[in-house]
Amino acid sequence: MKENKYDDPLFFEKYSQMSRSTQGLSGAGEWPALQKLLPDFSGKRVLDLGCGYGWHCIYAADQGAVSVLGIDLSEKMLEVARKKSVSPVISYRRAAMEDLDFPAESFDAVISSLAFHYVADFPDLVQRIHRWLIPGGAFLFSTEHPVFTACGSQDWYYGPDGEILHFPVDRYFEEGARKAVFLGEKVTKYHRTLTSCLESLLSCGFLLRHVVEPQPPEEMLELPGMRNELRRPMMLLVSAQKQ
Repeated sequence: MKENKYDDPLFFEKYSQMSRSTQGLSGAGEWPALQKLLPDFSGKRVLDLGCGYGWHCIYAADQGAVSVLGIDLSEKMLEVARKKSVSPVISYRRAAMEDLDFPAESFDAVISSLAFHYVADFPDLVQRIHRWLIPGGAFLFSTEHPVFTACGSQDWYYGPDGEILHFPVDRYFEEGARKAVFLGEKVTKYHRTLTSCLESLLSCGFLLRHVVEPQPPEEMLELPGMRNELRRPMMLLVSAQKQ
C-alpha cells in the first residue's frame, strides 16, 4: 500500500481546514491559472488522478462531461467527494494511481491536481496515461514545483528575529524521495527536475501546450503570508496533448 497520510485522522482534520478544502476551487490560489488551461469537457470521458474532495470532477461534470472517474487512495477524501457530488456521471474509486490500468483510449482527458509529487515513478505513470488517452486527448496536471521540492524542508530560511530571508534550494539534480513537512506532519514526496518532468511527457509522444508557474491572484495577496508566495514558485502547471 502506498503512503496514505490523508486517512490519518489528525492530518485529515488539518487538511479539511485549508481554504481549498472549505471553499473549493475558489480557495485554491492556482485555480485562475489552471482554469484557463482546462480542455473543453463537453461530451468527454474524464479521469481525475488524486481527485481528493472531487472539486475538479464536479467542475468537469458541470461543464458537460459524459463520464468522470475520480481516483484517490484516501477513503476519507472519497467519502467527502461522494457527499459533494450529485451528478450521475461522476463515480469514484479507491486506488493508488501507480497501480491503475485501463484499456487503451479509455479517456478523452486526464487531469490531476497536486498529486504527482507523491508518485515515485513518474515516467511509468505518464506512459500509461498516454495509452489511456485517445489520439488528441488532453493531459493537464498541477504538481509542486521542482524549486519547492528540491531541498525537502519546504520551509523558508529565517533570520535571527524570525524574519524570512530566502527559500532554500539544494540537491536539485539529486532526484528521489524527500522527507517533507506538510501541515505540521511528516510526509514523503518525490523531487524531480523540471527537465525530467517535461522530458517524460515528450518521450512518450505528448505535445506540450502550456507550461505555467502560477502566481497568487491579486484578490488573495492580502491573505496572511500570500505575498511571500511571489518570492519563489510553489507549483507547476502543465498542459499536454497526445499526438
